Amino acid sequence: MSSLHKQLEEMLDVNEVVHVTSELVKIESHRDAPGRELRCAQRISQFFTDWGMKPEFGEVLEGRPNVYCVLKGSGGGMSLMLNGHSDTVPAYEMDFPPFDPQVKNGNLYGRGTVDMKGALACMMVAMRMLRDLKVPLKGDLVFSGVINEEDRSEGTEFLVRNGPHTDRCVVGEPTSLIIMVGHRGLEWLEFEFIGKAAHGGTPEKGINAISMAAKFIRRVEETLLPEMAKRVHPIIGPAVMNFGVIKGGTQPSTVADRCVVQIDRRWVPMEKLDRVLGEYKDILAELKNEDPRFNCTMTRMESNMATMDHMPVEIPVDDPLVLDLKASLVELGISEPRLGAFGGWTDASLIGNFAKIPTLIFGPGDLSVAHSRCEFVPVDDLRNATMAYALLAAALCNRSK
Repeated sequence: MSSLHKQLEEMLDVNEVVHVTSELVKIESHRDAPGRELRCAQRISQFFTDWGMKPEFGEVLEGRPNVYCVLKGSGGGMSLMLNGHSDTVPAYEMDFPPFDPQVKNGNLYGRGTVDMKGALACMMVAMRMLRDLKVPLKGDLVFSGVINEEDRSEGTEFLVRNGPHTDRCVVGEPTSLIIMVGHRGLEWLEFEFIGKAAHGGTPEKGINAISMAAKFIRRVEETLLPEMAKRVHPIIGPAVMNFGVIKGGTQPSTVADRCVVQIDRRWVPMEKLDRVLGEYKDILAELKNEDPRFNCTMTRMESNMATMDHMPVEIPVDDPLVLDLKASLVELGISEPRLGAFGGWTDASLIGNFAKIPTLIFGPGDLSVAHSRCEFVPVDDLRNATMAYALLAAALCNRSK
């Protein structure tokens, strides 16, 4: 055990991490909550202030700020950002009071515990411990708590445009303490098929938009999906898509004059966005050529993003950030730290692709319970993530630039 590891072990009280997480979970910061993330950002700021640190706000949307805090380095070292989002999804229907966090059987339960207020708490406490221990850092260590990741990621778009910018970044989404070195890109596409209404007793006088949609779906399944299955990234895996929504018609006895299909398309680094979109356009053109009455418009759904494309992201497995985090996990007794790809899309894409900051995803808890009726984070994960963030920062921020 290194000297720093021992000092951190002696200082860390996991109950403090549980407390910080719980205080943030008690504050509703979802799309239906008054003020959205404001009170959560204020509570984060209050913790840093109470600890003698100097947080700052950056207002992204009216009354909805990002919150930042910097542990300044002495100079010459690599800087590191610990990033997470302060919003959650709504409670929906949950198996326990969502905003009254409780520890049971070694897990902390509540909306936002795993996605991702637990990670925010780990990052905050890790920074405070390094400050209290007076651990020398050459590069800056930066905390950024951003807004609206669950919707259009305006908080991280604001960060990309306005800073702070660092040499490396960790996004603390729940990875079960597996180092996620990338993930797929994300596109939500809508296809609107326009037909002609007619009485159900004389369907030949109409043009059925549902039938058009069915032809499109079959063509995609027969021609595009087999090609996508061949595009396999060695870590991130294959390109995939899902038909998520279909809406059409008004009643059984009327030929449907409109049908809408919405899809989720996940693309891998070897693909290019213009080709991803172009493949669907090609299929629509083929169907139009086969039947001049075929009428469909494809649009990128506005709810998917603000202004920046949701691209794939990856970091080389031999990047110093990956190597230092692996070494930190080994130091904590995880003898074979695992590398993987994150199952969903994250703000790491915006930070990696648009801010040009090499970024990985690493945090406490399991993604499978995020947004669920029974959201929780293991208390042991909170402890280990806090230690890992602290050890990582001490290593990376003392690397020469």
